[in-house]
Amino acid sequence: MNTFRALMRSAGGQPPLGAWVMSASPIIAEAIGLAGFDWGVVDMEHTPLEMMGVTHLLQALGNTRMATVVRVPWNEPVTVKRVLDAGATTVMFPFVQNADEARQAVAATRFPPEGVRGMVGMSRASRFGTAPNYLQTANRQIGVIVQIESAQAVVQIEAIAAVPGVDALFVGPADLSGSLGLPGQTLHADVLALMADAVRRAKAAGVPIGTLAFSADAATRYRAMAFDFLAVASDLNLLMQGAAATLRALRTQDGAARVHTLNDGTQPEPGA
Repeated sequence: MNTFRALMRSAGGQPPLGAWVMSASPIIAEAIGLAGFDWGVVDMEHTPLEMMGVTHLLQALGNTRMATVVRVPWNEPVTVKRVLDAGATTVMFPFVQNADEARQAVAATRFPPEGVRGMVGMSRASRFGTAPNYLQTANRQIGVIVQIESAQAVVQIEAIAAVPGVDALFVGPADLSGSLGLPGQTLHADVLALMADAVRRAKAAGVPIGTLAFSADAATRYRAMAFDFLAVASDLNLLMQGAAATLRALRTQDGAARVHTLNDGTQPEPGA
């Protein structure tokens, strides 16, 4: 059973909440997986991860209940093959623009005759040869998510969603804003309108669609649009937010204590 597909089926109207794993650290990935997120993305596109690092992250996340997705750097079969051999069961493909590119993505995840994935019996994916009939059953176990990251791709959603093997779509707000000439303005009215259009098209096609919301405002807007699943944090984002909040609180506290001392000539109480 593919854990991401199962999550989509059991969501019950509440969008499952996910996290991006960008730190390349198995320890942090395992902690994120145990924090309670429903799903997570091991990101190879915008991190320094290589294949051994991906393997270590998958091993760590295997100790958690989080449905794990691996985002490959690009839509090409060599990296996909290696990621699947390492044990990934759902792959996210960036910047898929049309149905042909979606078919290429799906084919990279399938053994022949359904695709072009190179066959191997001795891999982590097959539990090192101990999984019964792995070569005959693997194709049914692999999930595919394709990213919609341009205005042109939104127009092609119906055709992309109709490709057999595409399990879900994922809108990238940042790249979508760039395609509209509004780089980084992910909450601009034009970007939001295009995202809402993507959701309408995906719903009509009967394919789940998700997106990325790293602020409460964005998450509220995307929920109102009826996205089916949301990524709401990244491990590095949470780390930086926590660090900044701690420093801000302590520095504010320290500054207030110094002002108090200057005003009355006494030292602040411990913990004040």
